[in-house]
Amino acid sequence: MEIFTAAGFWALLQVMAIDLVLAGDNAIVIGLAAAGLPADQRKKAILVGIIAATVLRIGFALITSWLLAIGPILLIAGGLLLLWVCWKMYRELSVSPAEEDEAHEALEGRDDGIPHGKRKTFAQAAWQIVIADVSMSLDNVLAVAGAAMEHPTVLIVGLVLSIALMGFAATFVARLLHKYRWIAWLGLLVILYVAIKMLAEGAIGEFPEQLGFLETYLGWAGIHGPGAAAAH
Repeated sequence: MEIFTAAGFWALLQVMAIDLVLAGDNAIVIGLAAAGLPADQRKKAILVGIIAATVLRIGFALITSWLLAIGPILLIAGGLLLLWVCWKMYRELSVSPAEEDEAHEALEGRDDGIPHGKRKTFAQAAWQIVIADVSMSLDNVLAVAGAAMEHPTVLIVGLVLSIALMGFAATFVARLLHKYRWIAWLGLLVILYVAIKMLAEGAIGEFPEQLGFLETYLGWAGIHGPGAAAAH
């Protein structure tokens, strides 16, 4: 089983970091969207968000094999998407303590009033949450697939863990990231590495004659072309 090899174990560590950080990030986004609702509607909006995120992760996980079969172009697209995720996460990690506290108050069900007049309807909050869930669920599945592409067992473990964390422990993970910020920054670095890896492997696969030489120089970083991946 490749999970017990050095490469497989390294991929598993990457996948666990990605799942942990993106589940917590998704929960914080849900909390921010629900923060402008009255207390009686807040719990309902958060529940809708977590259920939608869980269902979307299951749906995207089911089509992962089909997505991976598309080839190098998907790797390039996925890498670009993950670079955008990195930028978005960096901005979220740089938000003011007051804004982050709003999200955690919503997730924990505390009612300290609606701050700064940010009142919204349930439909507006639910729409914001679902849009964020679609993007972040796809991000999560692509990031896991990018990290574990050459290790099918790790890919399955990663997708199951992603679904479990979002469905059963999202609020706990969000609190964990709030308390220990270094975990979120570490996860951001892992996602950045996966994004660069996907972009490089996609570019080598799409333009082997022009960029094939990069494989020689980037092999130390675990970056290989599709031919090398197939040989594993």
